[in-house]
Amino acid sequence: MHDDRKLVEARLERVLRERVRPAVHPATTPLSVEIWSTDGEPVPVAEGLVAPTRPIAPGTPWGTPWGTSWFKVTGTVPAEWAGRTVEAVLDLGFTPRTPGFQCEGLVHLPDGTPVKGLHPRNAYVRVGAPVAGGERVHWRIEAASNPDLEADGVPFRPTPMGDRATAGDAPQYVLGEMRLAVFDETVWNLVMDLEVLGELMAELPVDGARRWEILRAVGRALDAIDLQDVNGTARAARGELAGVLATPAAATAHRVSAVGHAHIDSAWLWPLRETVRKVARTASNMTALLDEEPDFVFAMSQAQQYAWLKEHRPEVYARVKKAVADGRFVPAGGMWVESDTNMPGSEAMARQFVHGKRFFLEEFGVESDEAWLPDTFGFAAGLPQIIKAAGSRRLLTQKISWSRTNDFPHHTFSWEGIDGTRVFTHFPPVDSYNCEMTGRQIAHAARNFKEKGVATRSLAPTGYGDGGGGTTREMVAKAARMRDLEGAATVEWETPADFFAKAEAEYPDPPVWVGELYLELHRATLTSQARTKRGNRRGESLLTEAELWAATAAARTGFRYPYEELDRIWKTVLLHQFHDILPGSSIAWVHREARATYARLAEELEAIITGAQRALAGEGTRELVFNPAPHARGGVPAGGAAPFDGQGDKAVPTPRDGGGYVLDNGLLRIEIDGRGLVVSAYDRIAGREAIAPGQAANLLQLHPDFPNQWDAWDVDAFYRNAGRDLTDVAGLSVAGGAVRVERAFGASRVVQLLSVPISAKRLDIDTEVDWHETEKFLKLAFPLDVKADRYASETQFGHVYRPTHQNTSWEWAKFEACNHRFVHVDEPGWGAAVVNDATYGHDVTRTVRGDGGTTTTVRASLLRAPRYPDPETDQGTHRFRHALVPGATVGDAVREGHRANLPERRVTGGAAEVAPLVTVDNDAVVVSAVKLADDRGGDLVVRVYEAHGGRARATLRADGFDTARAVLTDLLERPDTGAEPPARADGGLVLALRPFQMVTLRLPRV
Repeated sequence: MHDDRKLVEARLERVLRERVRPAVHPATTPLSVEIWSTDGEPVPVAEGLVAPTRPIAPGTPWGTPWGTSWFKVTGTVPAEWAGRTVEAVLDLGFTPRTPGFQCEGLVHLPDGTPVKGLHPRNAYVRVGAPVAGGERVHWRIEAASNPDLEADGVPFRPTPMGDRATAGDAPQYVLGEMRLAVFDETVWNLVMDLEVLGELMAELPVDGARRWEILRAVGRALDAIDLQDVNGTARAARGELAGVLATPAAATAHRVSAVGHAHIDSAWLWPLRETVRKVARTASNMTALLDEEPDFVFAMSQAQQYAWLKEHRPEVYARVKKAVADGRFVPAGGMWVESDTNMPGSEAMARQFVHGKRFFLEEFGVESDEAWLPDTFGFAAGLPQIIKAAGSRRLLTQKISWSRTNDFPHHTFSWEGIDGTRVFTHFPPVDSYNCEMTGRQIAHAARNFKEKGVATRSLAPTGYGDGGGGTTREMVAKAARMRDLEGAATVEWETPADFFAKAEAEYPDPPVWVGELYLELHRATLTSQARTKRGNRRGESLLTEAELWAATAAARTGFRYPYEELDRIWKTVLLHQFHDILPGSSIAWVHREARATYARLAEELEAIITGAQRALAGEGTRELVFNPAPHARGGVPAGGAAPFDGQGDKAVPTPRDGGGYVLDNGLLRIEIDGRGLVVSAYDRIAGREAIAPGQAANLLQLHPDFPNQWDAWDVDAFYRNAGRDLTDVAGLSVAGGAVRVERAFGASRVVQLLSVPISAKRLDIDTEVDWHETEKFLKLAFPLDVKADRYASETQFGHVYRPTHQNTSWEWAKFEACNHRFVHVDEPGWGAAVVNDATYGHDVTRTVRGDGGTTTTVRASLLRAPRYPDPETDQGTHRFRHALVPGATVGDAVREGHRANLPERRVTGGAAEVAPLVTVDNDAVVVSAVKLADDRGGDLVVRVYEAHGGRARATLRADGFDTARAVLTDLLERPDTGAEPPARADGGLVLALRPFQMVTLRLPRV
């Protein structure tokens, strides 16, 4: 037989495009349309429904950037359409681009009842099936004219459209056709048949019989179509396809569990307030689709988004609650938002699950067994323990498939964290969290699945996401055709819980991956938008303090514990840890609001802290020092207060031969040369120089920063090929016990204060940068005379080790990584730490010198200047605090990291001291939280973890609380019935912890 394959395939594409798809709506009639617009914030629905409107015709521009328009759409179903299925096709001016990134609408009945959302792939509203003819239709559409930031088709181009303040007022869209239309279900089904078979056919081997069988059936179907009467011949064409559609799948076919989904970014190329509306549109769509499709199941994560529905659109929320109760709308994941997991601190990561799971339990009576994070930019090695401590044991993500250097070896595996906890983990091989249920995607999932031969199933999150929209009727129809179809994987709608149960049952002993799940992409998210990151770190620290001092004051003085305030503030901080806010990858509007929000929260938390400390200090004139850190310092116990003893004094700078200054406190001698660089950091106790020979620390380095794509997200390895050391000094002087260094470069200036405390082996560096660079990357370098093959980087409830070498592509790819409060490098007998109060990105490299020694260089990433999506990213003034700690052990690094982030406070009062509410007698066991129980019963909740990476025994005591009745709990403060109760001795609890083990204790009042 002659090879006419390409001829038939090209014929299929054209006939579908030009004849069959247009015939889905064979008859139409225009609707009358009127409009009312506002450029300000969206108005309440009740106001939009009654707003005065004016006529608007198709082809008319409408919608200022970020504005809202209410359309009034009316019409009458023609009498001759009686007995037919009729729907409205409502085109707001959609472009062919993906849903969620342009104008959107929510259709309401005249009384305000939401009907469904509109976007370019879902622009219909059903009128009747069948209609009687003569029906009047009337809808009100709340339409958002959100700018399309890539409307010209060019990605990553700087644009002012990311903030209402700079976007201008030019109309963004041109109104399309608003029409009533007859819906020919037979033709629509023919479209689905042809699309599924055409997509599947293209994925099958050319030399396989099944491909040719489909090709011949498609050819016969096309022959059966009268191109002048598609509607009259569609049924016959479908008959030609029935045989190939009925051929069952092979017994060995891959199994796909489809889960309806709309991964909605809580903010990204739109502000938070727009996400509130995106969630309402999507939830309206999905509850409507659930009513139409009995097999369909939809999953939505992020408790915050449910909370927005509850607050802003209770009528939509009521539909969601009913669908949840029916088991078909699934609250997934159990987190407050789909957060970044690299940068949130220990307590914040724990509270993501506490607040998320508690919301789902209280609102729906359900508890998710999985963490659901399809789009998060890599996963910290401390996360498995947190997932398990929250009562979950599974993880789903997809993002690791975006890695650019190495292909991750598993799709289903057991992930082991730093403490040894393992969670069952799945990466959907469909390689998308926005699966459209195309034959290409399903075939890719089957081919791509790494566990072939030992496992058979994978999950496919199906629906338009990012900007929302969800699953469409077309996706459901395609899934139905692939339920049991030869040549395709089998597809079945299932809940995440059902999928995981089956996957675990067939693969009970999967391979293990140990340590962080590092994404080899988007590394610059650890640095972009430095003010957002500082706001997050400060918010976390202030919340830790507020809980500690409020609990102490409540137990000792009757101080009112601010349950409501802390709950609200925690949720706000958690919201801003969403994986496009904290990572700095959202539009300018989002980060402008974030800065204001962090400032407001800081004021509230400072007021709580001040009120609690004043209650504890009492009336008087004695100056007390409150220490919120989990380690004693300067004679002040951890979590307590003692009289001020001058512990804040600094070593006095003295002139240095050859220029510069010397800082010497008898423990540490720092030499700062005439360039303001640290050329010596001599550990007098160890008799050891910290700075590598011929090198200088406190070295600012400036690199070009123009990644190949994803400007705010990415830094590519080639940035290190060029750059310069900022050694020119504009001023060098002494100021208030510190050496003051001034530098100027480009359009920017830096002022640094370098000081050494009188009684600590530590160099403090306070850096203020007035930053006005573009597409540059600023680093702060510390070249250390240490032979370190690996280094420790703090993560949640411990630290992770990374190699300093680049033996393999896996190590090479980690050229920029995340740390929290410290980086520690060592060789047997001596080490050093670099601590920070607000930075996350860093790199550590090693070189062998001519003298045979090894230099290990630690660099903190300070600032970037990407131009997309925020063209003014980080312009302005920033402040960073770092410290170099020569001679530091890991324990010293832990202590100094907390000191930098939880500074002491001085309060005037009458108390001689404030004893800690909780004490622990081993510095390796760190207290991460002291608070009153969330159920407001008055119990004390204490969370501790082993911080040094070894086994530790410690006795914990709590003043005024009954250790004899203490119980171990999960993160939600529920008794952990599977845990061994803690031993008791001498009025305390004896804890024996594994490396990095975290435990939560609940203690009732005495």
